[in-house]
This record gives sequence, structure tokens and C-alpha cells, in this order.
Amino acid sequence: METLEPIIAAHPFFKDLDPKYRALITGCASNVRFEAGESVFREGEEANHFYIIRQGQVGLEINAAQRGIITIETIGEGDVLGWSWLVPPYRWHYDAQALTLVRAIALDGKCLRQKCAEDRGFGYELFSRFFPVLIDRLQHVRLQLLDVYGAHK
Repeated sequence: METLEPIIAAHPFFKDLDPKYRALITGCASNVRFEAGESVFREGEEANHFYIIRQGQVGLEINAAQRGIITIETIGEGDVLGWSWLVPPYRWHYDAQALTLVRAIALDGKCLRQKCAEDRGFGYELFSRFFPVLIDRLQHVRLQLLDVYGAHK
């Protein structure tokens, strides 16, 4: 049986990660696929995964009451999707929709949270890698809101 460890090891998000931590991550990983137009997750749903996009594009969306659906970012091959699994109450903060066929590695958030609780060093490593992802997503939301609302003053 082929393992996802070489793919995880080669991904920049996991660069220089201790092999014992890579093994923990691989134990929580699986391949997934989303067809174009399929929801990856919806705002408010339970967040128990994050994804490494291997192929395709995913639109991150918010529903702005008077303006409808706004795509705040499009992510693709090599990107990390999802940080809400890290922060209680573990609910998605955006919608994510496959814009094309998407192949990804899904990492089980419940599995990883358990491993983080058992090994604080692993938890620190994982959290420190997600902070830049979180900041990047917040910046995209800020810029999108400036674009949408700033032009209508």
C-alpha cells in the first residue's frame, strides 16, 4: 500500500518538519477529490479537516448580505486550505467551493488535535505553521472588503 508520507514530506508547508512529526501527520491523512461546483465546506459547519491542494482550484467565499456571494480568494495547487479546525468551537468561517476538479490530501483535524494534546512540541510546530496561513486569509478578506465597500462611498 502506497503511503502519503513522500507527498507530505515534499510539500513546502511541512518543510524541515521532524520526521517523527511527519509520521504523525501521515497517520491522519487521506486522499480526497471534489468535483467542480462541489462544496468543500460551508460556513458554520463543523471544521474537522484541513487540505493540501494537489490539483485544481477552490474559491473561498463569504455571503455579504446585500451583495451576495463574494469570492475572497482563489487557492490552488500547493496551497493549504482550512485553519478553523485549530480554533474552538471548530466551525468553518467561510464557504469553500471547488471551481474545478480538485484533488487534495485531507488531514483529519480531530486526529491532529489529539496528537497535539499528547505532544506539545508537535502542537507548537503545527500551530506555528498555520499562523501565516491565518494571517494571509485575513489579509485577503480585508483587501476584498476594501475593494467592495471602499469603492461605494
